Amino acid sequence: MKDSLVLLGRVPAHPDSRCWFLAWNPAGTLLASCGGDRRVRIWGMEGDSWICKYVLSEGHERTVRKVAWSPCGNYLASASFDATACIWKKIQDHFGVTRLDGTRIVLLCFPRLVQECVTTLEGHENEVKSVAWAASGNLLATCSRDKSVWVWEVDEEDEYECVSVLNSHTQDVKHVVWHPNQELLASASYDDTVKLYREEEDDWVCYATLEGHESTVWSLAFDPSGQRLASCSDDRTVRIWRQYLPGNEQGVACSGSDPSWKCICTLSGFHSRTIYDVAWCQLTGALATACGDDAIRVFEEDPGSDPQQPTFSLTAHLPQAHSQDVNCVAWNPKEQGLLASCSDDGEVAFWKYQRPEGL
Repeated sequence: MKDSLVLLGRVPAHPDSRCWFLAWNPAGTLLASCGGDRRVRIWGMEGDSWICKYVLSEGHERTVRKVAWSPCGNYLASASFDATACIWKKIQDHFGVTRLDGTRIVLLCFPRLVQECVTTLEGHENEVKSVAWAASGNLLATCSRDKSVWVWEVDEEDEYECVSVLNSHTQDVKHVVWHPNQELLASASYDDTVKLYREEEDDWVCYATLEGHESTVWSLAFDPSGQRLASCSDDRTVRIWRQYLPGNEQGVACSGSDPSWKCICTLSGFHSRTIYDVAWCQLTGALATACGDDAIRVFEEDPGSDPQQPTFSLTAHLPQAHSQDVNCVAWNPKEQGLLASCSDDGEVAFWKYQRPEGL
């Protein structure tokens, strides 16, 4: 199984600090990383190597915990322990180079893409732990140690307005993620639960609470269809939840017109410490996890397994992927099998996952 996950390269992304999170841009050409050094770095390929193209250092005063690209790829949001979220916009600048050409001095001007902080979102009372864009690009969500989830609306002039403050959790909210094609939001918390939200009569409401984990839920990921949601926890398990619509053939009870979510699979016995992140590949359906035991694991759904009670097999396990806790795993949205990871060791690693034959 080790050979199915091949190291392509490593970069010291955030030296002398933790690297907390990674996010690919929609085109799969840039990778944003963030860390305890208060910086966001953006990585891209040059030749066969990954290099740092931009360093975003002026936006935050404390650790940057999460980053997220907008669906159009022109904006990057960052969430920080300084209780703010920053919105960075891609702008085209120019830089000049003076060249002596014989007896003439020639000024050459080249276009250059840079990221500029255009908005700082304030209002949370404590650390902002996560930020996420809706697929439409018109909504942004943030969550915080203050136990709240905020929904922000973005207008055509890039103005951000908080349209709802949701206080459904009883503890620190660790992560928010949007459904891949609907305006449906999920959050994970220190209170061991997952909450689901939707808009109702010009306000946002919590319509479902997913219970089952025995400790902090650290991260969430929807599958490509949006019908299933994976959650990972301090209890060392991954749970797979399935959405059932009212009137479903399986007879799962629903409340009114709201869909119901049911745990249909639990992956246990594979991880020896806290699972900090889970990522569902939108191209292949492979499921990757980042763990406090320094390892990366990849799971695949068994062919022919019952959709109502699916089974997953461990298809890759790299015990020492990093020298310390692995905090995040991120599948490239365009290149099949390209996986990035980051760790408390400050490094970002790039991997090629080879799917087993028969899947």
